[in-house]
Amino acid sequence: MVGGFLGAGKTSLLFETTKRFLKNGQRIGLITNDQAPELVDTAFLVQTNVKVAEVSGSCFCCDFNGLIDSLRQLKSEVQADIIIAEPVGSCTDLSATIMQPLKEHMNTELLVSPLSVLADPLRLADILDGGTAGLHPSAVYILKKQLEESDIILISKSDLLKSDEIEDLKAKVKQHFPASEVLSISSKTGEGMDEWLKIVFESKMSGQRIVAVDYDRYAEGEAVLGWLNATVLLEGDQINWDHFASDFLIELSKKIDMQGLGVGHIKIMLESGKDYLVGNLTGKASTLSIRGDVGISNAAQLIINARIGMSPEALDHLVRETLDSVTRNAIALKTKAWQCLSPGYPNPTHRYDKIV
Repeated sequence: MVGGFLGAGKTSLLFETTKRFLKNGQRIGLITNDQAPELVDTAFLVQTNVKVAEVSGSCFCCDFNGLIDSLRQLKSEVQADIIIAEPVGSCTDLSATIMQPLKEHMNTELLVSPLSVLADPLRLADILDGGTAGLHPSAVYILKKQLEESDIILISKSDLLKSDEIEDLKAKVKQHFPASEVLSISSKTGEGMDEWLKIVFESKMSGQRIVAVDYDRYAEGEAVLGWLNATVLLEGDQINWDHFASDFLIELSKKIDMQGLGVGHIKIMLESGKDYLVGNLTGKASTLSIRGDVGISNAAQLIINARIGMSPEALDHLVRETLDSVTRNAIALKTKAWQCLSPGYPNPTHRYDKIV
């Protein structure tokens, strides 16, 4: 189970981890999770040629039976040796609602590894210094609870920091969360991955902390974000899709910065034929990253996942307005799927008060 707040880099880590397992000849299954379908994560992870199951419409903890169904599906269809599950980025209380019931109800079928929680280093550093990293205070509450309940804290994107900065941040994290193992890791360079996976596979202890969670504050932390999942089909005459993707994310980030909005994350995946790119935005325009390339063609498909501190209605308008702006009548849009929402009150299937 690999958790962590929106934009921490979970999907990139899963992608690189899966490739390592495949090289070792292991059979892998992946489970993604979100409040709505049409996930960039699912579409991206499919590129590993690994079977991906998706639990959508609810978080794992509120649809525990859906998680179990996905686990058994992957075990049956691909005889998976290893299953990696990525919960919703705004989800916490995973130890009490997922780890403990898994250990009790699936103990003859699964060996449950330690709960790993990723944290973006820049966002984490600001929050540990008393800031909010541009997030609503209740969203910060969720992020802190994720770290508090973790078995392993992974400071992600370590390639963005100097070695002394990484060591200082690790020491500060350990001071705040002394019970958790603290590591730094980079999906880009591979730094720290061997050390992390060694602990994951050698440890017999998982879900070792159950934390007190204020569910009213937890619900507020999720509800302050508008959630948008959309898939649109694009057509034009010899369009440079790499430029289109960059223009769309830059324009969107400018509008967000002008309004001073908090960003959980914005993810896009643009596909044309067998080519694809993935774009990410986790804060101001400086956090924008795009990898992959699509090139020039007449048609493409765009998946958009946005989690921004505004109402669903305002988010819907913002994304549609930005799409209209960057297509400039040169690209025809056809909506394949479009859903904008605010998450409901979390209602877990199970909640344990003791360690199994």
